Amino acid sequence: MNTDRIRQEIPLTQEVIYLDNASTSLSPQPVIDAMLEYETHYRANVGRGVHRLSQIAGQLYWDSHETVNRFIGGEGGTSVFVRNCTEAINMVSHGLTFRPGDEIITTVTDHHSNLLPWYVLREKGINVNVISPAANPMAGITAEDISSAITKNTRLVAVSHASNVLGTIHPVKEIAKIAHDHDTLFLVDGAQSVPHLKTDVRDIGCDYLCFSGHKMLGPTGTGVLWMAEDSLEPLLLGGGMIDEVTTDGYQVSSGYSKYEAGTPNVAGALGLRAAVKYLNSIGMSDIEAHEYVLTGQLLSGLSGIEGVSIIGPPEGENRIGVVSFMIEGLHPHEVAHILDDQYSIIVRSGHHCCMPLMQHLGLPDGTVRASLYLYNTKEEIQTLIESVKEIVEGV
Repeated sequence: MNTDRIRQEIPLTQEVIYLDNASTSLSPQPVIDAMLEYETHYRANVGRGVHRLSQIAGQLYWDSHETVNRFIGGEGGTSVFVRNCTEAINMVSHGLTFRPGDEIITTVTDHHSNLLPWYVLREKGINVNVISPAANPMAGITAEDISSAITKNTRLVAVSHASNVLGTIHPVKEIAKIAHDHDTLFLVDGAQSVPHLKTDVRDIGCDYLCFSGHKMLGPTGTGVLWMAEDSLEPLLLGGGMIDEVTTDGYQVSSGYSKYEAGTPNVAGALGLRAAVKYLNSIGMSDIEAHEYVLTGQLLSGLSGIEGVSIIGPPEGENRIGVVSFMIEGLHPHEVAHILDDQYSIIVRSGHHCCMPLMQHLGLPDGTVRASLYLYNTKEEIQTLIESVKEIVEGV
């Protein structure tokens, strides 16, 4: 993997040490070029014209869906383009038919986006069971946790593939089997996994996979809902998602069009297509191996500093490059500000949209979080470690 070439295509890597990738990743030049080419050479709506510009844009927009499908092993399913992972999960929440007494299982380790869409269903008499890790809260959810919680009333299990706080990778393949053995649907929040791990929805066995484009080199305002079967009720109705409309009613389209009412983010879709092609050109296995080395280096370096506590598994196994930590005597926001102001290191601080997990762990102020990606280097990680040492010494 040629990290130097990658960094040359992302100018911001020359200005700061960017370690907030779990929030939003940086986009390489080919992604920006793909969007610019659309805007300057064939800007047109899709599915609404026979002229040449609409035909070119429409063909590339269709191919963007196909490219995403192949990237996650989802051929045969349906990839719907949305604004982000949050919207994708909400589409499932609104698109399934629940009855009073039905149960949904999610977890305390999950992002608010995989909690709030289910919470609101409590108003309709749906039981939402937010389970906690039984064995080790730092290790995340186990298949046994799901097995112990699932009942004959469970209609859906919704779990993140990887925690955006702990970095732990959850056993989604095993959880899928447990869910399906109980005739239960399974949704995977892949916001933190799809950008970093080779993902195959057929191997996992999930019914729904949700993820965001802006965390995987793509533009903001892009995301994907993959469905094994397009059986959800559409969230929005309008132009672009119908085959026929009369004064008496309407007939919806099939495939992804059924769920994409209105003018879509065409430029964003083509940017996402370019991002997926970029990741494919490097190889997800190589990206995963690169991040594994950097994560091990960071965990080892931070664990050797007195006064620093790592929040999450100390090992590099079964985790992604998300490392949360605390410095004794300092608020996480103070640490993040010092790292930015004095060392040009960009990290996240606070609750990371995971307040229930922070409450569960007894961390009212949250954590400092460094999250890695393919363009980060060993030198950058060492700079972070040395910077944390200096901050600790100054407390």
